[in-house]
Amino acid sequence: MSQAAYHLHAPLRRETSVVFASPHSSCAYPATFLERALPDALAIRSSEDAFVDRLFETAPLHGAPLLLAGAPRAYVDLNRSADELDPALIEGARHHGHNPRIASGLGVIPRVVAGGRAIYDGKIGVAEARKRIDLFWRPYHAALAAEMNAAHRAFGNAILIDCHSMPHEALDCSVRSGARRPDVVLGDRFGASASREVTEKIEAAFLRAGLSVARNTPFAGAYIAQAYGRPPRGRHAVQVEIDRALYMDERTVTPSADFDAFHTLMKGVIAELAEIGRPVSRMPLAAE
Repeated sequence: MSQAAYHLHAPLRRETSVVFASPHSSCAYPATFLERALPDALAIRSSEDAFVDRLFETAPLHGAPLLLAGAPRAYVDLNRSADELDPALIEGARHHGHNPRIASGLGVIPRVVAGGRAIYDGKIGVAEARKRIDLFWRPYHAALAAEMNAAHRAFGNAILIDCHSMPHEALDCSVRSGARRPDVVLGDRFGASASREVTEKIEAAFLRAGLSVARNTPFAGAYIAQAYGRPPRGRHAVQVEIDRALYMDERTVTPSADFDAFHTLMKGVIAELAEIGRPVSRMPLAAE
């Protein structure tokens, strides 16, 4: 397969320690995968973070890199550890104790799409699973690690904005009666993957745009936040989940009439997020 493992949109000059990445927005499905999949192509796309790549496309204009996945989530999930292999799907995979993500069919090679619909009729071989990991998972994470390292070298810290979207119905069970429904959920693993200061600044950028924000419920951050967030070392990772109903028709997986307006709103948010990692210029000291 000649499909690109990832797409890196680099700024003309790195001006901020913020790195944007979208691991689930690809819709480049291999034809052989679609031919074998039980759900139709539209149902398969329900697991995508469709159009998130477009929402964050202006990041390089503000001096920040934007890394995009080359393979879709239903094919290989980049927000899982490479060893999260599902024995119910992958022939020869070993059990590693209870893992709720694997148990629900959402390991590194997913067994189901949204709604718990099975992707395959039967199992796939462990060699096929490892091939997908080698072709897409490892290069993506090598590129993401390189961008985080470059930011840390240049600025002394690195801030990962892990860009995702959430189904509108995902919040049905977590919103109290009468409370405003969050437009955005920030996941910093309850402070383990980012400092309070960084998370507060990210939250403020969305709040100033008029969006409501919740933290860590129901999404606290998965593998990427866990793997790249090391606040004591100046490495922060925050998972950003945006309600799909704000900009797309989830039933048809198409941009809604509100897409352009929301895209414009996100331009301002992205500019503020990039500013978080921009060095503070020091005023020259007055002559004594």
